[in-house]
Amino acid sequence: MGNADTKLNFRKAVVQLTSKTHPIDAGDDSFWDQFWSESVTNVQDVFTLVPSPEIRALREEAPSNLATLCYKAVEKLVKAVDNSCRTQYEQQTVLNCVRLLTRVLPYIFEDPDWRGFFWSSLPGQSQEDDEEQSMPLAQSLINAICDLLFCPDFTVAANRKSGPDKAEDLQAIDSCEYIWEAGVGFAHSPPRYPTHDSNRTELLKLLLTCFSETMYQPPVDIHIAPNRWIQYFTCAENRHALPMFTSLLNTVCAYDPVGLGVPYNHLLFSDSVEPLVDTALQILIVTLDHDTSGSAPEGEEASVPDNLFINYLSRIHRDEDFHFVLRGFTKLLNNPLVQTYLPNSTKKVQFHQELLVFFWKMCDYNKKFLYYVLKSSDVLEILVPILYHLNDSRADQSRVGLMHIGVFILLLLSGERNFGVRLNKPYTATIPMDIPVFTGTHADLLITVFHKIITTGHQRLQPLFDCLLTILVNVSPYLKTLSMVASTKLLHLLEAFSTPWFLFSSPTNHHLVFFLLEIFNNIIQYQFDGNSNLVYTIIRKRQVFHSLANLPCDYGTIAKSLTKRTRRHLPSATSTENIGELPSMEGSRPALPAEPGTLKATLPDTPGIEKMTEKESAHPSVNQLCELTAAATVNGVNSNSSSLLQQSSVQELTHNSSEDHVRKGDGEELPRSKSMPNTSPESPTPSIHSTNNSHSSNASGRKTSESSVVSLQRSVAQRQSIRLTEAHSLAQGSGIGPPIGMGAGGLWVPTSEWVGSWKTKLPLQTIMRLLQVLVPQVEKICIDKGLTDESEILKFLQHGTLVGLLPVPHPILIRKYQANSGTTTWFRTYMWGVIYLRNVDPPIWYDTDVKLFEIQRV
Repeated sequence: MGNADTKLNFRKAVVQLTSKTHPIDAGDDSFWDQFWSESVTNVQDVFTLVPSPEIRALREEAPSNLATLCYKAVEKLVKAVDNSCRTQYEQQTVLNCVRLLTRVLPYIFEDPDWRGFFWSSLPGQSQEDDEEQSMPLAQSLINAICDLLFCPDFTVAANRKSGPDKAEDLQAIDSCEYIWEAGVGFAHSPPRYPTHDSNRTELLKLLLTCFSETMYQPPVDIHIAPNRWIQYFTCAENRHALPMFTSLLNTVCAYDPVGLGVPYNHLLFSDSVEPLVDTALQILIVTLDHDTSGSAPEGEEASVPDNLFINYLSRIHRDEDFHFVLRGFTKLLNNPLVQTYLPNSTKKVQFHQELLVFFWKMCDYNKKFLYYVLKSSDVLEILVPILYHLNDSRADQSRVGLMHIGVFILLLLSGERNFGVRLNKPYTATIPMDIPVFTGTHADLLITVFHKIITTGHQRLQPLFDCLLTILVNVSPYLKTLSMVASTKLLHLLEAFSTPWFLFSSPTNHHLVFFLLEIFNNIIQYQFDGNSNLVYTIIRKRQVFHSLANLPCDYGTIAKSLTKRTRRHLPSATSTENIGELPSMEGSRPALPAEPGTLKATLPDTPGIEKMTEKESAHPSVNQLCELTAAATVNGVNSNSSSLLQQSSVQELTHNSSEDHVRKGDGEELPRSKSMPNTSPESPTPSIHSTNNSHSSNASGRKTSESSVVSLQRSVAQRQSIRLTEAHSLAQGSGIGPPIGMGAGGLWVPTSEWVGSWKTKLPLQTIMRLLQVLVPQVEKICIDKGLTDESEILKFLQHGTLVGLLPVPHPILIRKYQANSGTTTWFRTYMWGVIYLRNVDPPIWYDTDVKLFEIQRV
C-alpha cells in the first residue's frame, strides 16, 4: 500500500503542476521536491504517471511552470555533483531527476519556440558568480551527467574506500582512473556491479535524449545548424571527453553475450550489461555523426571537425587495440547467427544495425583500422553476417535501411584489393540461408546472395543494383575459382538485363550490362586459368553475347519490344521471355508490408553510384598507360573497333564523381576534367574512386616518365571528348539539357540514336575473341569423342590457355567509395530511425512529432 500511496502523491503533484495556469514559485521547495523524492523508484513509473497530453498542455498553457521544472531538475543534479552524490537519498534524487528530464525533453524539442530554452542562461536561486550564471542550462546539464557517470559508489567502483565523509570531489576527480572497462588505452578491468550498470544506463539514456533534438528537425536544417548538444559533449570544454569515449568503446567491444556459455543462463539471470551496451553503442554512433564530405577548397583536405570523439577514433593505431575492436565486432555480429542444438539456449543480441553503423564509421574515420581489417581473414567474419542479413531482409520493406547499410559497407571494403583476395577462402555453411547449396569460396557466397537479392527482392531495392554490381566488378579481378552455381548466376543476370525490353525501358538500365561485361572481362583477362566453370558457362550461353552484339536499334524493334512488355503487363524489370526462373525485378516476391510501428519507408533516396564512387587506377604501370593511350589513339575514340580506352573506361565515363584522378607512374595525381553529373533529385548516391589495376606482363618498353605524362594528357583529352558525346545518355534529369530520348512532356523515350550511343561502347571484344577461339575447339572435341558429359569439357578448359590470343589486358578499374552529403544524410536518418524504434522501454520518443522521418502508426 505504501508504494501505491507514494505513486499517488507523485501523480497529484503532476496534476497540480499541469492544472495551475499561474506560475508556481521556484523557491517553493516543498512543492518541487515531490517530483524527485523517493515516491517513484523506476523510469516506467515516470512515463506512466506523466502522460504526454499533460506535458503538451503544460508547455502551451503554463510555460513558466515547465521552464521552472526543467531548471529545478538540472539544479538538483548540479547540487548532487557538488555534494559528490554520496548518500542513498541523493542518488535516488538524481535518478528521478534524470527520468523526469528524459520524459520531458522530447516535448521541448518538438516545439521550435522551445528549442533555445536550454541554451539560455537562467538566474540561479543562490548567489552564484557571474561565470556560472552565464553558462547555458544545456552545458550545466551535460557537465553534471558526465560528472555523475564517473561517480564512485554510484556509477563506478571507488578506488579507495573512504566512506561518505571523505568522498572525492566529483569536479576534481581524475575520471581517466575510472574508465568502465579494460580495452583500448586502459588495461585495468574494474569490478562490475549491476546497480552501477543500471545507473549508467539511465544517465546515458538522458544523454541520448538530449542529442535527439536532431530528430525534430528536417534534414535541410541540420546542415545549417548542427546539433549543439553533441558539439558541446564532444568538444574540449568537456573534461571527461576522453574517458567517456574510451568507456563507451570498451564497454561495447568487450561485451560477451554468451558469457560462460551455460545453456539458458540468460533466462535465469537478468543481464544488466546488455541495456548498457545497447545505449553506449547508440551514444557512440550519434556522437560520431559528422558530414565528412564538407566543401573544402579544391586541392585541400577537409579539416578535421572539432569533435574529440572523431579525433580519438581516428588516432587509434596499435595492432592490439585494432584486434580488440575487431574481435568485438565479429563476436557481436555473429552472435545472432550462432546455431545450437538446444533452441534459444544462448542469448542473442538485437543491436546488429547499430553495430553495422559503428563499423562503417570506424572504417570511415580510421583508414588504418580498415586496412587492418582487410589484412586479416577476420574480414570474412564481418562479411558472412552482413550477407545473412541482406538475404534475410530482401523481401521486407521495413528493413530496407538494413539492406542499404550492408551494401554500403561491402562497397567500401570492395574498393581494396585485399578484400577481393580474401574472398578466395573456402566457405563452409555454418548458418542457415535459403540459397542454393554449393561447394566453393566466399566469393561464390557473395555472388549467390546478390543474385537472390536482385531476382527475389522487393522493388525498393532497385536503386541498389548498381552498388551490388559495382562490388562484384571491384572484386572480380581477384576471383580465382568460381563455382558452377555462381557462374550460372552471373550469366543469368546478364541474360535478364540484356533483353531488349529491359534495356529500352529506362535510360540507365544498360549500365547494368556494362558492369556485368566488365566482371567477365576482368575474370577472363586476369584469372582465366582457374575459372573453367565460368568459361564453360559463357560458351554454353554464347547466344546471349551474340544477341547483345547484334542488338537491333531501329525504331520499329524498339517500339515492338516495349509494346510486348506492356502487353504482358510486366513491370519494368527483367525479362521472363527467355528465363523461366527469373521473376520480374519489381518484386518477384511481393514486398511484405512494413509491420505496424516500424520505420516507414521514408529514408532519403540512395545517391546514384556515380556520386558515391570515384574511379582510381589500382597501381597501373607506365607501360600500361602508354599502351592504353596508344591503342586509343590508333583506333579512334568513337570508332566501333576494339579500342582499349572504350573497353576499360566506359563505366568510368558514365559513372564518375565530380572529380577524378589519374595516377601517374610515380604515384603523383593529375586531376581529370569534371564529368557530366547526374543530378537527378530522386537519387543521391555514395561516391566511388576507380583504380586501374594492371597485372599485364605484355608492356611495351616505353618507360620514361615524360612519355607517361604525355600519354596521360592525351588520355584525359580523349576521355573528356567521350564524356561530352555521352552526356546525353546519362540518366534523365541531368540538368544539362534533354537527353536524346527526351520526348514531349518530359517523358523519356528510347531512340535509335540513344541505343547507338552506348551500343558501340559495349566491351565485348575480349569475350568475342574467347568464343571465336574456344567454341570451335570445344565443338570439335565433342564431335570427335562423342562427349555428352560436361566434366570432360571442363577438364579441357582447365588445361587450355589463351595467352597471346586475347586483346592486351585492360587496366583494372576499382570504384572506391567517396563520402558525400547524400549518404551522410541517409546515414543520419537511418541511424535515428533505428534508435527511435529500439527504445521502447521506456518509449522515449513514442507519439512525439519527429520531423527527420515518418513512423507508420499501429
